[in-house]
Amino acid sequence: MSEFVDNLQSVFELFGPIAAKRMFGGFGIYHDGLMFALVADDELYLKADKQSIPEFETKGLGPFEYDKQGKILKMSYYRAPEELFDDPDIALVWANLAYDAALRAKNK
Repeated sequence: MSEFVDNLQSVFELFGPIAAKRMFGGFGIYHDGLMFALVADDELYLKADKQSIPEFETKGLGPFEYDKQGKILKMSYYRAPEELFDDPDIALVWANLAYDAALRAKNK
């Protein structure tokens, strides 16, 4: 694991236990067996959907993008706000927002 990923345990302490699993050069971040976040290049992205994307866009937070054979693809994970790392209550709000989006995606 990376130091950044290890630190997420304390960031999301109020949210509850999380687990990190390596994937595609980064990490999937799970709670209760459901992926609600990802880490790429020591940057945290949270699961988003139609219902929650406006919360991210209001703060100017964009989606995770990657290049696949010269084509830029966007995923349904958006950059986490910086204040999440400094305030456990804010981290809890954003973790719940992301987890709810993950639950909605699972139930589709």
